[in-house]
Amino acid sequence: MQERNDRIVVTEDRIVDCHAHIIDPVRFPFTGTKGYRARADEHGTREEFCAALDEYGVSNAVLIQLSGYGTDNSANLDAIKAYPGRFKAIAGVEPDASDKTLEDLAAAGVVGARFNLVSYDPGALSRDDAPRLLQRMKALGWFAQIYADDGQWPATAATLRSSGIRVLVDHFSVRDIVVGTRHPGFQSVLALGREGIAIAKLSSLFRVSRMIKGFDDLDPYVDELLQAFGVRGCIWGSDWPFINVPRRPTYADVLAPLSRWLPDSGDRACVLSHNPCRLFGFGG
Repeated sequence: MQERNDRIVVTEDRIVDCHAHIIDPVRFPFTGTKGYRARADEHGTREEFCAALDEYGVSNAVLIQLSGYGTDNSANLDAIKAYPGRFKAIAGVEPDASDKTLEDLAAAGVVGARFNLVSYDPGALSRDDAPRLLQRMKALGWFAQIYADDGQWPATAATLRSSGIRVLVDHFSVRDIVVGTRHPGFQSVLALGREGIAIAKLSSLFRVSRMIKGFDDLDPYVDELLQAFGVRGCIWGSDWPFINVPRRPTYADVLAPLSRWLPDSGDRACVLSHNPCRLFGFGG
């Protein structure tokens, strides 16, 4: 990988953005009653996202269901269909979704389901119906992607461990960096990494950090994650289009720290390219 102006380019490899949202309330209105409803200035259409990816040499992306869309995955499925081969998706699903519904989502390019325990459904993994859903997801080869508060992680990690499903850990697994790397929640996530059953997302830097650029305060967490998960157990995501924050970063801002965290070009290519291609099935 080499730096060029404000861009980062993976030489002879693709970059995969493993966390981004399509937000297009004109085509796909918000109809649910839970989750975050993006403001009018926080749109992020499929066309706008592809333009951002093209500008920074990013070939593929994993689209994450926005909480404001609930379990209506239409916006992401539309983007997958419009740009064949470019996107995969993490869906929002109801616990009692039929097997056919899950199978249809898988056939359309969905590779997992997100459990947003912060702003959508805090009890999603603690109810009686959770184990069965996790087993049905596991049978499809899906990931369980988890967005949780620091204090939710110990119990959540235990549930996931028991299920045997592959886990994607959102946003460094950190909500409040003030608690420090010794917090039981972060330590429980590190244990999942050492056991080889989870993948850590170095994503949403601007949301976790207290800095507006550089994000140096995340360095201790990255060091711990790399030790526990290894380079092969980490991926990167932008969290485009950077919603619900006082200052929205640029795409370059959230790419730049990768050169500091992963000074070896082979390690950067592993996190930005090889790992997501292997995990999510981006071909060729």
